[in-house]
Amino acid sequence: MTILLYHHDAFLRECTATVIAHASEGHGVVLDQTVCYATSGGQPHDTGTMSVGGNSWQITEVKKTPDGIVHTLSDGELPAVGTTVTCAIDWARRYRLMRTHTALHLLCGVVFRDYGAYVTGGNMDLEEGRLDFEITDFSNELAQTIVEKVNVEVAANRPIEVNILPRDEAFAIPDLIRTKISLLPEGISEVRTVNIVGLDLQADGGTHVAHTGEVGQVTLLKTRSKGATNKRIIIGLQP
Repeated sequence: MTILLYHHDAFLRECTATVIAHASEGHGVVLDQTVCYATSGGQPHDTGTMSVGGNSWQITEVKKTPDGIVHTLSDGELPAVGTTVTCAIDWARRYRLMRTHTALHLLCGVVFRDYGAYVTGGNMDLEEGRLDFEITDFSNELAQTIVEKVNVEVAANRPIEVNILPRDEAFAIPDLIRTKISLLPEGISEVRTVNIVGLDLQADGGTHVAHTGEVGQVTLLKTRSKGATNKRIIIGLQP
């Protein structure tokens, strides 16, 4: 199993690691530990570089597979199993994704606090993020009001705390799951939580900034109706 260093420190930009396997499909390797985020939970994978000695590869994709977490590399002979390599992420890309992910948690927190609505879907990329909510009496005006409330929480510069809790302790927290359907795997012994102190506490495996002020100004890009009560809010950030 690959140790996910970003679960404990999202600001870690590089690490050394040992190649423990080659991917059974594709051009990639599995490492004993990594700073590279693998696509999951609506957050895209990191990109970056892997190097050893005078050789280097571009990390073009990181994904969860039956082999483990595979780092797909650019062309060239793969580093041998047992080799110690250095991985470095594209920090500008990662930090943008961290800001966007935290913005979506702010959006989720405001909507749950003020309207009691659960998330029915979501996704994000470098330029924007979106969440779908089961919410009634929805309008563009309401969405704009919600985003204005999100910016109040940005300005509050709330601290963000990450903890990994025993399963029983985590599930004793009221409303830990903010999605309509729980996405947590069955049988897990520990749950990672992300707490925007005073606003939003939920189970989450992604990367986030340390304080909400790092998110910057959030703008409403558009809204969509996905059904009678299923409504989509799409937000963007300033560069």
